[in-house]
Amino acid sequence: MRMYPGLSVVTLGVIDVSQSSQFYERLGWRRSKGASNPSVSFFGLNNIVLALFGRDDLARDSGLVSAPSPGLPDGFSGITLAQNYGSPGAIDLAFDSAIAAGGKALVEPRRADWGGYHGVFADPDGHVWELAYNPFFELSADGTLSLPA
Repeated sequence: MRMYPGLSVVTLGVIDVSQSSQFYERLGWRRSKGASNPSVSFFGLNNIVLALFGRDDLARDSGLVSAPSPGLPDGFSGITLAQNYGSPGAIDLAFDSAIAAGGKALVEPRRADWGGYHGVFADPDGHVWELAYNPFFELSADGTLSLPA
């Protein structure tokens, strides 16, 4: 399976998840109560999800070190792009495709601390991509992600 041309989630690495979440809520954005918890907030935006996650935790999940300067290999930019898939097997196939296309493996596909399955790679310019299977989110046949209310 090749990676499909889409984006499910943009994750911003933030200093304080609660404070950053309050900012976006003040903008009128709705935080998903069913998907969010103290360590991560999810906001449904039209056909994409914005996630706010602790910067150091996001860097660690991506196999990187959080640093003030962006880029690889010396630091972490504070943002990852994510595609969600319907199964761990689909993650393995898409990850292999990304590496074969010239991506750099950062985290080999594996069970994630949060209960799903994911792999992380960087494109040739160092932009970090996560391929994730999240059993807590509904994913339609066309790849559209639905958050719990």
